[in-house]
Amino acid sequence: MSPSNAPADPTADLSLERQVCYAMHTTVRAFDAVYRDLLSQHGLSYPQYIALMTVGEHGPLTVGRLGELMHLDSGTLSPLLKRMEGAGLVGRARDPEDERRVVASLTAGGRERLDALGDLPRRIADLSGLSRQELLDLHQTLREITERLDGRA
Repeated sequence: MSPSNAPADPTADLSLERQVCYAMHTTVRAFDAVYRDLLSQHGLSYPQYIALMTVGEHGPLTVGRLGELMHLDSGTLSPLLKRMEGAGLVGRARDPEDERRVVASLTAGGRERLDALGDLPRRIADLSGLSRQELLDLHQTLREITERLDGRA
């Protein structure tokens, strides 16, 4: 039997290099390393950067809403915000309408830090080697996958 007529190897689909999850995992690790390097120059971790961007984009947010937008629970988010408050990036205050809720807002220092990071998306794009359209297409595909997988959970 010639190789082209050979039966498919049923274990080939179990090859690590053929797993989409593994390709995504290694890509995320590569992105993490690049972000870690670039953000460390600004004294930020990646979760702090995302929190800063989210509060900067949406304005003052309850911790609950911030957690929804960032896909983090309050047990993870509260210590993160505490460190950011200590660094002068965000302020936290009780919601006057409901004392049980805490509202996070960007400080002037947080706005300055966020403004200083304005070229980060371009730098990441340049390092990826992908065109703007390729990045937009990848972003759309990843969003669709996330929505579909989250919908099944």
